[in-house]
Amino acid sequence: IMATRDFSTVVSRLAPSVPGCPTPIIEQYVRDAAIEACERTLSWRYEQPALRLVPGAYDYAYSAPTDAEVHAFITVTVNGRRLSPVTLEHLHDIQPKWPEATTDERSEPRYITQFDADNFVVAPVPDDAASYDLKMIVALKPLRTATKMEKSVLDELENVIMHGALQHLLVLPGKEWSDTKLATYHAKQFSFQISERRARTNLGAARASMTVEMRPLA
Repeated sequence: IMATRDFSTVVSRLAPSVPGCPTPIIEQYVRDAAIEACERTLSWRYEQPALRLVPGAYDYAYSAPTDAEVHAFITVTVNGRRLSPVTLEHLHDIQPKWPEATTDERSEPRYITQFDADNFVVAPVPDDAASYDLKMIVALKPLRTATKMEKSVLDELENVIMHGALQHLLVLPGKEWSDTKLATYHAKQFSFQISERRARTNLGAARASMTVEMRPLA
């Protein structure tokens, strides 16, 4: 079971920086900053339960944890072969008839795209020539209604999220805690730390530098 941590625990650290600001307002900006941090760093990663695809069925629901939704694919495989993430528009360029495929046009899926925050689709439409087991690691972000998120991720991003919240809280007009100069400082720190965390997430625990491998075009 995933351990979670409430956004209110970050609120208590932020409150002295915005004296007089109501707790619900601080928590709102903490959540907004957490969403943006997760979107930009892809730090909150989640392995979905393995899914057996159904012949003739191309649309499936994500199995995201409570209070979270899928933001991006990290890796997706079917029977150990990687699926290529594409946009829905590009998918129709590749397969103009999709998903209205006849039985003999179905085959092992090779592409995947996010249909909406709750569902994804695969193409080609699966056939019944084999059992297709889909495995997926995705990047998550909190829902707009969330009050908590995975503890390990919030622990890792806490300082980033604080800078993100303060850059907006400190420019709220007509408030006793408003300070545009300090808001600019926090905005710069937020941007810098987002970049650092994204690089760290891409590299993982490895100590070696990253390399780029060129792939042939054909």
